[in-house]
Parts: sequence; structure tokens; C-alpha cells
Amino acid sequence: MINNQFITEKFGFLGLDFIHELEICSVITDIKSKTEIVSPGQRIQYVPILIKGSIKVFTLNEGRELLYYYIKPGESCIMTFASIFKNCISSVYAYAEESSKALLIPVSSLLRLINSFPGMNNFFYNEYDDRFTALMTMVNDAVFHKLDTRVLNYINQRAVVTGYNPVKITHKDIASALGTSREVISRVLKKLVNEGHVTQHKTAIEIISESQLKDHHFNND
Repeated sequence: MINNQFITEKFGFLGLDFIHELEICSVITDIKSKTEIVSPGQRIQYVPILIKGSIKVFTLNEGRELLYYYIKPGESCIMTFASIFKNCISSVYAYAEESSKALLIPVSSLLRLINSFPGMNNFFYNEYDDRFTALMTMVNDAVFHKLDTRVLNYINQRAVVTGYNPVKITHKDIASALGTSREVISRVLKKLVNEGHVTQHKTAIEIISESQLKDHHFNND
């Protein structure tokens, strides 16, 4: 049994009975940075809700990475959630990009909670909406935007997800996420530096374009 402020803040709208049930059946776990959490073919035992950190959800096609989305604090993995209504087998990779903490709800308990507290569906409906919007943004970038715009948008997305600017990210990481080579990304980043959009540090990239920084507040550690 756990007693955590996160549960109350996230699910207080469902009432004290729900919070009590969730505290009894769920666990909170720490996830080390650079840890693979789940992979395709693995049986799903828990549905996570991220408390802190960042989780990357992706697939591999002939060794090339295809990014689906990032999970931010307060969010869940909608593809993991969807799998519990079929065969409870994962079709994606989930990878902790940094040290993270997550609330884990056993699949059997989650199904029972949804049946007893239908209002919980609203949380997952919102997750579906957010993921669909993110998917449409990704498709729009791939179809209509040049690679330099996609790279800048991706770095900005990482800054928003982690809450940090500069962003600790490598050229190889960006290349994997956008389906290109490290050499191409290096050339694009050099162009973005010359245009005054970003600054490259030894282990991080900093966004300095005012249009990208607008309406966001980042840590600078």
C-alpha cells in the first residue's frame, strides 16, 4: 500500500474511494536512466503513469528507430493501455531517457478500477487525444517541413518534455529519432548554429531562437 500526493493530485476528481483503491493496488518504482522497460513480444503486467522523468516509446524497422512519442510526468503509455484489451503483449519499445519514477497499476487491478470507476476512462481518452495530435504533428513535419525545421522542432520537443534547456542529446539520438544519419544531422545543426537558432555545447544543445522559447520556461542546469 502506498500513500502518495501524486495520486491525490492526479485522480482526486474520482473521489476518495478510488484513491484508496489505487493506493492499495499500485506501486511506485524508480527506473534508472538508459533502461529498457519493455520490448515487443513481452507480456504486459502493469500500466505505468509517469511521476517524473522521460520515457521514449518507439519501434524498430530493419534496425532503424521510429519514434512514436515521449511520455511526460503525469502521462501514461497509451499503447500499453490499448494492449490490455487484446492479448497483453507489447508491440513497442519503452526506454527511460533519464532517471524516472512511475506509478505501476497491475493490469487486473486497472480493469477492475475502470469497471468500478468509469470516470477513469477520461484520463485515457485524453491520452489518446494527445497522442493522436502528436502523431499528426509528426506526419505534418515529415511531409511538409524541411529537415532543419524537423530537427529544431525535435530539440524543442525534447526541451519541453524534460523541462531543460540545454537538452542533453547527441547527434546520433536526433538521427535515430528522425530516420536519417548522424552525418546529415551534424550538417543541419551547423546550419542552425550559423542561423542563430541553437548553440552546441559539449554534451548538449541549447535552443536560443526566441520563437522556439516563447511560452516555455526551462531549467538551465
